[in-house]
Amino acid sequence: MWENTERSITRQVALLNPVKDLENIYWDAVREVDPAGLILSRVKKDGRTLVINGPDTKISADLSSYQQVIILGIGKASARMASAMESILADELSSGFVVTKYGHGLHLRKTQVMEAGHPIPDENSADAARIIAQMAGAADENTLLINLISGGGSSLFCLPADGISLEDKRETTRVLLGCGANIDEMNCIRKHLSQVKGGGLARIAWPARLLNLILSDVIGDRIDTIASGITAPDPTTFNDALSIVHKYSLEDKLPQAVRDHLTLGAQGNIPETPKAGGQVFSKTVNIILGNNTLALSAARATAERLGYDARILSTTLSGEAAEAGACFAALACEIDSGRSGPTKPAVMITGGETTVTIKGKGKGGRNQEMALAFVSELHRISPGARNIFFLSAGTDGSDGPTDAAGAFVTPGLMEKMKEIAAKAAASLAENDAYNFFEDKGCLFKTGPTYTNVCDIQIVVVI
Repeated sequence: MWENTERSITRQVALLNPVKDLENIYWDAVREVDPAGLILSRVKKDGRTLVINGPDTKISADLSSYQQVIILGIGKASARMASAMESILADELSSGFVVTKYGHGLHLRKTQVMEAGHPIPDENSADAARIIAQMAGAADENTLLINLISGGGSSLFCLPADGISLEDKRETTRVLLGCGANIDEMNCIRKHLSQVKGGGLARIAWPARLLNLILSDVIGDRIDTIASGITAPDPTTFNDALSIVHKYSLEDKLPQAVRDHLTLGAQGNIPETPKAGGQVFSKTVNIILGNNTLALSAARATAERLGYDARILSTTLSGEAAEAGACFAALACEIDSGRSGPTKPAVMITGGETTVTIKGKGKGGRNQEMALAFVSELHRISPGARNIFFLSAGTDGSDGPTDAAGAFVTPGLMEKMKEIAAKAAASLAENDAYNFFEDKGCLFKTGPTYTNVCDIQIVVVI
């Protein structure tokens, strides 16, 4: 009986193609959170009534009671979301404007699309923010605004507070990206340097009705954090922002205008961001349509269909990318040895958003950094491992300021580590994962996926 079971498992493993399976698992996860598909499945028009079925709520709007129906959109998925809304609204749509990342735009019928800078805002980010703010500010109680929000909005939608220049915001973003601050900390500071973040867009749009359809790219799906919470009450304060500055010793790294603005705000000389219970949110509804959990559930289903014992470890991965990569390598070895985890062939899946504290001058992103730490640690504890595979990739198709979504670790790369371990360590120290993996042919390049629900990590042990 045992011999028959062993032969069956051996045949099953022989039929697996782990690298291809990693790609299939990733793409099925991404397809599950396709923004157009999510909107078409959740938003319907019954006569002249628009019905939105959220996970926990159902919203309806009588389109005949509005003189204008306008689409707004901010984020990497906004163009694809707008294309779906145009097909639903048809002739009910008056006009629209969305801003997305370069390379993520689409040609739409009634909605203008502008592309802008990410992760560092540029002039288009500011121009787009001014246009959206003007459209929202011109809306009245006879206007229905349908706002499409997705990840990347913090840099794509940039309207600095009075006294803060675009270059001040750009330099602040660069400093925050390099110091290791997490997304909540970054957003806290960005909200308090902006006219539109931290509930600012809701304040501008009131008294129009504002329906926000959201694709979450943050851990915990906190609406006050997604795209810096442009339509949600802000629980943070100027004092919180200053505490973050002190935590990371940024006093001498941030522009003087930024430091002065935060100090004046903490002293009560600049109004706070809108808070819960404020009138400006009385006509605002926020609905999350898709998130990392939805994507990971699809990933697990695909892994099981392919013949793996698949588990989701976490949808809230955070912390330093390199530390997470080393932990995943240790976990893979534990599973390989049979000491813990699922039965081989096995797949471990996680999702979330890690950070990189930049110390070098290389090129890369958090997913590539994690993969480089994974292969380095795996070589240290299990040199030449032949049956362990790893992929870490962003669901938006872009990892940091690169054209790669992430990177693979394969037995072929492990074999090369015998000669290049020192180079891998040097690349990790220099934050130069992109060039390391490009040279080894292990970058994962997808192009724009037109969605964004954090990152996915997949460990395969056969």
